[in-house]
Amino acid sequence: MPHLHTHRRSKAGLQPAAGRFVASIASLLAVSAHAQNPPPVNDTLAPVIIRGSASASDRWLGAATVDVVDGSELRQGQLQINLSEGLARVPGLVIRNRENYAQDLQVSIRGFGARSTFGVRGVRLFVDGIPASAPDGSGQAANFPLGSADRIEVVRGPFAALYGASSGGAILAYTQDGTRPGELRVGAALGANGLWRLSTQATGQTGTAEAPGWSYTLDVGKFATDGARPQSAADRTSANVKLSRAHNGGRTVILFNQQRSFALDPLGLERQDFEISDQRTTGAAIEFNTRKSVSQSQLGLAWDQALGGGHKIELMGYGGTRQVVQYQSIPIGAQGITSSGGVIDLDRSYWGWNGRWRWSGEAVSGRVNLSAGLASDRQTDERKGYQNFIGPTLGVQGALRRDETNRATTLDPYVQGEWSSERLTLSAGVRRVNADYTSSDRFISGTNGNDSGEKSFGATLPVLGARWQLSPGLQAFANVGKGLEIPTLNEVAYQSSGAAGFNTALNAARSTSAEVGLRGRNGAGLWNATVFDIRTDDEIVVQNNTGGRSTFQNAGRTTRQGLELSAEYGLDTFTLTTAYTYIRARYKDSFLTCNVTRCPDVNPQVLVPAGNSMPGIPGQQLFAQLAWAPNLSGGWAAGSVFTLEARHTGRVFVNDLNSDAAAGHTLFSIGARFEQTTGAWTWREFVRIDNLTDKKHAGSVIVNDGNSRFFEPGLGRSLSAGIELTRRF
Repeated sequence: MPHLHTHRRSKAGLQPAAGRFVASIASLLAVSAHAQNPPPVNDTLAPVIIRGSASASDRWLGAATVDVVDGSELRQGQLQINLSEGLARVPGLVIRNRENYAQDLQVSIRGFGARSTFGVRGVRLFVDGIPASAPDGSGQAANFPLGSADRIEVVRGPFAALYGASSGGAILAYTQDGTRPGELRVGAALGANGLWRLSTQATGQTGTAEAPGWSYTLDVGKFATDGARPQSAADRTSANVKLSRAHNGGRTVILFNQQRSFALDPLGLERQDFEISDQRTTGAAIEFNTRKSVSQSQLGLAWDQALGGGHKIELMGYGGTRQVVQYQSIPIGAQGITSSGGVIDLDRSYWGWNGRWRWSGEAVSGRVNLSAGLASDRQTDERKGYQNFIGPTLGVQGALRRDETNRATTLDPYVQGEWSSERLTLSAGVRRVNADYTSSDRFISGTNGNDSGEKSFGATLPVLGARWQLSPGLQAFANVGKGLEIPTLNEVAYQSSGAAGFNTALNAARSTSAEVGLRGRNGAGLWNATVFDIRTDDEIVVQNNTGGRSTFQNAGRTTRQGLELSAEYGLDTFTLTTAYTYIRARYKDSFLTCNVTRCPDVNPQVLVPAGNSMPGIPGQQLFAQLAWAPNLSGGWAAGSVFTLEARHTGRVFVNDLNSDAAAGHTLFSIGARFEQTTGAWTWREFVRIDNLTDKKHAGSVIVNDGNSRFFEPGLGRSLSAGIELTRRF
């Protein structure tokens, strides 16, 4: 199948939670490894339709907009805890650390996903080809195994739609394959506010060099933090296992991952509290002891086989479970019989499969790649809700307020073709999206009617693209396509009127996306420039987010227009990396929304005028990094690299009414890392200071928060350091 080608403020320093840190060392050091010839390059686990490729030459010749961040960039000089650490260098991508591990990162691509108040929506996530997004489009970036990542690919633009519904963009992580010689890595990092991370990776290959067996990659880790604010402590334990073995004309891959986490939830801050101190926590978080626990396990299997004559068959299947228990701060008075309560108890099971045929060959003086397949995913959510109080005692599980089974099922056929030569590439694809939702309500009591219902979404999503060579060092490209963003199961759970029942009036948002750009390269480096235009009908927005229920509606037309620039150039011992994004995201139609309780049934709605900015989307973003590798010799300075970074984020509106906004800000960071090798041993160390000027800022915003707690403070000046030991076998 064809490729997509590319290119608060805490001045505390190191405050390790020493007891927990030491207690975890023994279990994580107990990992052993064997050794050994890399397996043949194979993309069995590439998701759904577009084959991931780390090849710079392939990316250079492709039509689509894809950026690749190497695994070493994600790890070297970083804490290796959050995906946001290493992806700021990707234009068009907003990935912001909420400093709240109960709600995950804030992720959007060209504005898609910006409305999410927790987790990820509107952007598809994959790890080794296995979806980290549910069929309804919700996902979690915390599932990405940074310690063993080989690379992460970020897909932007029209071709992202080939990943299915709610693919305003896609983030694809690929983990390392076990190689010969094998290696064992043990690493530790410490940071401000009692943060620590301990991890172990083991890679290798069984058998002999002449008769290789299974390649394996094992990645286990644990991190914990006391948090920058009261009620923000968190910990997370993860394990990822990848086994692969080549056979005659094909390959088999087995994947397993498990994650358990617990996080207190400090909630956001209202404007007045944020101005007083960015180290505050709202009183409701303390009173209700807001918190979240997650447990997830997943198993995946992929197999491919060449059939001869350029034909190939690929099969992939996966399944898993996810349990979530979350205690919220919903006021007692808002937890009547029609409320969902203040405690979420979710038990999810999910599975999916993908089967496809590929053919590659020569035709019309070029290379032809064809692929066609069928993909299906299914999730079943057993969801209960309880009051978060018993009498005067808050933050405990009380009376039942929600009991239902929600299901989402997709079944998507797809086809893609590409013809390419040195001077020209022509690409086309189409995916038929079919998504069916059902909800069976078992909590029917008094005025709380039957919320059961069903809803189906469907669309045909074509994409077209071309790349042509203007000169040996300059390429032009253009792409256009259709997209579909379906609401999540949560978003269709209740009618916008406040009445019981599935929100069958809520439609999917339909978009037309186009982009044109240039990419260039020479002996010193490379650059990209892209202009995009996205026009959406039936944009999904919050209609009411008060009183314990969130309801959604369609807001009519929106536009997203922007410019993305990126470059990486080396000069002697210096390397400069930059990424700039400008986006103008606006509502073209006016619509009504609620900002008080008992709306719209009692209190009137308010008007959001046409021309308002879409919230959660910074108008501008800039990343710049200067790295200096002075080639020092001997001792601790060997392999040293020193970095200076600047990250600018423009103003971000917090709601559809544009009644407030987080101010733009610029943060500076410095870092140093070192590497020493002796025989089979390699030591790596780093030290880093973020927010060098101790700038007060909002790290992210909670879009359209019904309590006006929009602001999530970013960290002040913070020091981190780490060490890693590698032994090759």
